[in-house]
Amino acid sequence: MKAMLTPHMQTKSSFRSGSGCFASSIAMLAGLALLLLSGHARAAENAAGKEEKFLAVLQSSSAPPQEKAMACKQLAIYGSGKSVPALASLLGNPELASWARIALEVIPDPSADKALRDALPGLNGRLLVGAINSIGRRRDAGAVAALVTHLKHADAEVASAAAAALGQIGGLDAASALKSTMATAQPEVKSAVAEGLVRAAEQFLASGKKSEAMELYDFVRKSDVPKQRIAEAIRGAILARGEAGVPLLLDQLKSPDKTMVAIGLRVARELEGRAVTAALAAAMKQLEPARQPLLLMAIGDRNDSAVLPAVRDAARTGSKELQLAAVGILENIGDVSCVSDLLLLAAGPDADLAKAAKSTLAKMGAADVDNEVIARLAKSTGAERRVLIETASQRQLVKALPAITNAISDADPATRTAAVQAITALGGAAQVPELVGLVAKTADEKELDAFGQALVAVCGRAGGSAAAHVLPLTKNDRAAVRIVALQAMAAAGGPEALGAVTAALNDSNETVQDEAVRTLSTWPNNWPEDTAVALPLLVLVKSGKKASHQILGARGYLECIRGDKRLTDEQKLEKVKDVLPSMNLPEEKRLAVTVLGSLPIPGSLDLLVSLASDSAVAEEASSAIVSLASKNLPGVTKEQRKKALEVAAATSANESTKKKAQEALNNIR
Repeated sequence: MKAMLTPHMQTKSSFRSGSGCFASSIAMLAGLALLLLSGHARAAENAAGKEEKFLAVLQSSSAPPQEKAMACKQLAIYGSGKSVPALASLLGNPELASWARIALEVIPDPSADKALRDALPGLNGRLLVGAINSIGRRRDAGAVAALVTHLKHADAEVASAAAAALGQIGGLDAASALKSTMATAQPEVKSAVAEGLVRAAEQFLASGKKSEAMELYDFVRKSDVPKQRIAEAIRGAILARGEAGVPLLLDQLKSPDKTMVAIGLRVARELEGRAVTAALAAAMKQLEPARQPLLLMAIGDRNDSAVLPAVRDAARTGSKELQLAAVGILENIGDVSCVSDLLLLAAGPDADLAKAAKSTLAKMGAADVDNEVIARLAKSTGAERRVLIETASQRQLVKALPAITNAISDADPATRTAAVQAITALGGAAQVPELVGLVAKTADEKELDAFGQALVAVCGRAGGSAAAHVLPLTKNDRAAVRIVALQAMAAAGGPEALGAVTAALNDSNETVQDEAVRTLSTWPNNWPEDTAVALPLLVLVKSGKKASHQILGARGYLECIRGDKRLTDEQKLEKVKDVLPSMNLPEEKRLAVTVLGSLPIPGSLDLLVSLASDSAVAEEASSAIVSLASKNLPGVTKEQRKKALEVAAATSANESTKKKAQEALNNIR
């Protein structure tokens, strides 16, 4: 019998079992580490091989300059300290120096810094400028002393390059040298010295040394240097001061110089802090009226809710330009508190402000604005009611429809119009009865047209369920109302609507009859539900009261045939054959040809050949024959295709059709 393990023994046993898993994990990790190390080793070996390859090109006495230039470019990727001597030897070569510097600027080895520094004494002109630029890009602090000596170089380009490079390197020594040089620098070099100081200040600021940065910025902005450098320094000086820089910022906004105003507006967007936002908003009225909107837009871009009170105040009481700017800003930062201000402007007498306010009301994204609009609409009157209706429509507030529907009976014509337009845009089945009643009782022709358009739009969304509500209008005493009813029925669709429109073919009023025919001819737009329209359309083709009725009937019927997906091509052909004898007008026959041309079957081709002998449609039939017979049709022999194409070529008077027919004949083997 096995002895029972003591708790101590169980623990040791468990540890041994767990240590086996742990050992496996260690082994797996070690394996992965080896794979990674071997991968890195292979990559390093590959890079070293490529470096050797391109270094050999560089050191070759026979390689042309263009190959050496490409080798330098590749050494920027694969080069190491090993390549530095060869690259350094090219720094005095006018053709290859710039290519060598491309590599030297990025090789991560201190020898590249030394190579560039050591080359300076032997270079002149553009080659010297290039080497100095490369030193600046590498930010070689060890080159500061050498660069300082070049600040007084007789060549202004060299001195300017040295100043810019010192700025890129930064630090106290570089900054001190640049400051000392400013007073004695050549006029054409002062801009570069100022640039260097600004760059050095930026580095101080980025590293948290605000006082050092401010000192340099202030030094530059008070120096006799180009305006652009002063502007750069002013920007930096404001940013370095933070909230305390607001007075200096405002000085720029009040400046007669447009460049300084532009800098002020830029920094107004950049300087961080809610206190800054509040300070700028409070100071806005200190500016001349023409600049107030510019500052308002700048602080509006700060995405800081602290600006909202100032923007609302500007929208209420500012100049027109300031109001327009404020309204535009509210589109992005406004909330429900702004609705009342915007409504006053939207309902006010100034057309520009009203338009802008309506646009902002429609687009303002705050979620609770919708509820505010609906709540206000229920109790609003006058121009405000109209604006709220328009806003509800633009914001697609379906929940506002009950209040909008009530406004249809408003005493103000403009409000009634706005309500009808909103229902046209938003309404559904619930609004159909109300609109039917309005259509029935209005005596105003313009209102009837507006109510009719709304009813058609709403019926289109409601579908066949609307037909029962509209049906009484088809029996109204006025022909104009019955016409609106037919249009609404067509939009609703369904068997009940189709029956009502078909019955109107025998209306006592000829205009209503015409509308019923037109409506039926376009009924296929409602498919696939209402394919039953084919029968009344066929009746129109065979016994329409007017030629126009027959043509419209033929158009609708043939569209039914072509669009009915339940019919095969052969069935469609039979229906065309059945109706063709009843089509006496050229317009009707052309419609039949169009359908036949869409049926790629033998019988269709045969019927087109026979129609080609009819002078009324010969051209259309010939074109359709060419379109069909140019392809390999199932069940159609080559001889049949040839005969059909020969008919088309002989019949058509169109040179293009003749040419296509002949080309198709030539292609039949």
